[in-house]
Formats: sequence, structure tokens, C-alpha cells
Amino acid sequence: VSATGDHVKKGQTLFTIYSPDLVATQEEYLLALQGRKQMGESEFPEVAQGSKGLLAATKRRFQLWDITDDHIRALEKTGKVLKTLPIHSPITGTVMNKEALAGAYVEPGQELYTIADLSHIWILADIYEYELSFVKAGQTAAVTLTYDLGTVLTGHLGFIYPTLDPKTRTAKVRFELDNRDETLKPDMYANVELRVNLGIRLVIPQDAVIESGQKQVVFLHQGGGRLEPRLIKTGVRTGEWSEVLDGLKEGEHIVTSANFLIDSESKLKSVIESMGGMPGMK
Repeated sequence: VSATGDHVKKGQTLFTIYSPDLVATQEEYLLALQGRKQMGESEFPEVAQGSKGLLAATKRRFQLWDITDDHIRALEKTGKVLKTLPIHSPITGTVMNKEALAGAYVEPGQELYTIADLSHIWILADIYEYELSFVKAGQTAAVTLTYDLGTVLTGHLGFIYPTLDPKTRTAKVRFELDNRDETLKPDMYANVELRVNLGIRLVIPQDAVIESGQKQVVFLHQGGGRLEPRLIKTGVRTGEWSEVLDGLKEGEHIVTSANFLIDSESKLKSVIESMGGMPGMK
């Protein structure tokens, strides 16, 4: 394997390595194998058992170094010690990072390759705090890429992280997607649309709501060109709509572009403050 981005299969040779310890272990294994043959005929059971234990211990060392059974059988058959031993990929995937260089000295614990299986990937999305009660593991979502909005992929919500970001007041959720064609790449941006059945609720356009601190106001049509400011309480926001929890009834007529009615911040402030003295407007 020569470069980052190469595809590898499970069991494929990544590189070969020379290690005096590996050479010594092969020699010990051959000696233990020969000893088992000789001592296996011993009339003393403990001698034969000790020989088998030494052989098993040496074989376990091979396994810790990820030496395959095929190479162990080849060593037993030929009796020849290999000066270099191949290291194989543990999975089928893509080389994400390659640090191995020909002739380089390596130490135990040093990372030489990073291999990832990109056939199934995760997408991390942010969910607002007020939306969490509508989100459950197992829900499906429509996923589109920022450069290809016409292609819609399907993701499944696999995990909701247990903490909120204190700055954004959002929670991370993890969606799982089939990516066998490797359309999706690590660190891409995507749009995630999660459809939730909210039932029948009273909603108004978000453009109709004037925000002033913790207060939310709409203007009602009273006829004759007269408008009445009304404090309301909103709930879930979805797309261009806001749920109304209190302050309005179905059928009441409101101005749907209220933000254009106030020509300055000072006028808006005076309207909101004047409502503080009205009954029920505290």
C-alpha cells in the first residue's frame, strides 16, 4: 500500500517489518516444536506437558504480533525463519493516514496506518434544546449535500448525546447512513431534515412575531385601519411557522409582516413598554 486514499481488503499486506524479537521468537518456536517431538515420547508426563506449554506460549506471542496462522503453518512446514514479516490490514477499508516509510525505524505503539471502513458513516447534527422532546432514536431523516441538493439520502438516528453545548444550547445527534458507494466523505457538510408529526396546533408565520427581550408581540386587525398589539407565548418553531401557546385564538386576524410596521427600535420599545400596564400584560 503506497498512499493515503488507497483501498485495502481485510488480510491484505500493508508492509513488511524486520524485528530481532520476531526473528528470535521464530527460532524459539522451531526449537519448541522440535522439543515437543522429542519429549513427546518421554516416559515422564510432566516433561511432555512442559514442552507443549512452551510451544503454546511461543505461539501466543505470534498471535499478539498479529502473525497469521498461515505464516505459522508455513514456518512449521519449511523450518525457515523469515527475516521480515508481513503486517496485514485487520479490516476492509480506505487508508486515511499513512506514516510508514521504507527503511524507517519504528517503536512499539507507534501509529503507522489509519484505516477506516467508509461503507457506513455517521453524520453529526445539532438539535435545539426545545426540539429534543420530539427527537427519538430510530427516526429517519432526509439528508442532502450542500453541493447536490437534488440527491436525497436516508439516515437513521442512532444516538442522542446526553449533554448540551452551553454556548449554542444545542445537543448533538448522530445519524447513520449507508455509504457503500462512498458518495459521502469525512468532514463534509450536509443538511439534515427530520420530519416529526406534531399533530394539530395553532401556528402563525414567524414574520408576524416581534421579539423584544423575553416578550413576543403580534398586531391584530381591528378594522378601520386600527391595529391592536397583543402579547403571545410561542412554542415550537419549524420552518417559517411558530406555534402559539397562549394569547391568540383560531380565526383572529393578525398582521403577517409586523416587523415592517415599526420604523425604529425606539418606537418598538415604547409600544412594548406601554403594554406593561395593560391587564394581563405584565
